[in-house]
Amino acid sequence: MPKIGVVLSGCGFMDGAEIHEATLTLLYLDQAGADILCMAPDLDAIEVVDHARKEPTGEIRNVFSESGRIARGDLLDLATVRAENLDGLIFPGGFGAAKNLCDWAKNGPACTVHPDVERLIREMYDAGKPQGFICIAPVLAARILGEHGVRLTVGKDEATASAIGKTGAVHQSCEVDEVAVDMNARVVSTPAYMLGPSIAPVAKGVRKLVQQVLEWC
Repeated sequence: MPKIGVVLSGCGFMDGAEIHEATLTLLYLDQAGADILCMAPDLDAIEVVDHARKEPTGEIRNVFSESGRIARGDLLDLATVRAENLDGLIFPGGFGAAKNLCDWAKNGPACTVHPDVERLIREMYDAGKPQGFICIAPVLAARILGEHGVRLTVGKDEATASAIGKTGAVHQSCEVDEVAVDMNARVVSTPAYMLGPSIAPVAKGVRKLVQQVLEWC
């Protein structure tokens, strides 16, 4: 039974983890019989957004606590997890990946990645263990693994694709139900809600991503 880590960045696509993408990831992993370890960094979110009104609230919320909403309270502090504890790792998208796990939303390809996120991605890569990146989360892999020319997709967003190229990573244009697979780096990515438009087509790409991660385990 492979042990797969799922890194969450809060709860809600505007300021945390995209709930559909995270839930689909957990569903497909569970259906495959994987041992799932949800995890998140313990830090305050960059901002909190009212998803109904689509505007910042001015609140302060903790990323770890908010991620617990998706994980039903069963999650680990990312700082305590090492690659040796995992067989594979998946990052759902949502703006939390670009705001809380790194500051790509502000600084683009020159962004700084949260130290434990960077450490774990590098550990997994060095150990030859598979990693999946969904929606906007591939920017994490671009920033950390771009020096290795990793192949990634965020769909067809030209501006983000161009920015990814500046890290040294190679962007592959994909439809929502497709995945970009880098066999050498053991990295797989899918556009999900970078393209949408709804949960059904997003689910097809997420399923393929989960299947690829498990196939490599």
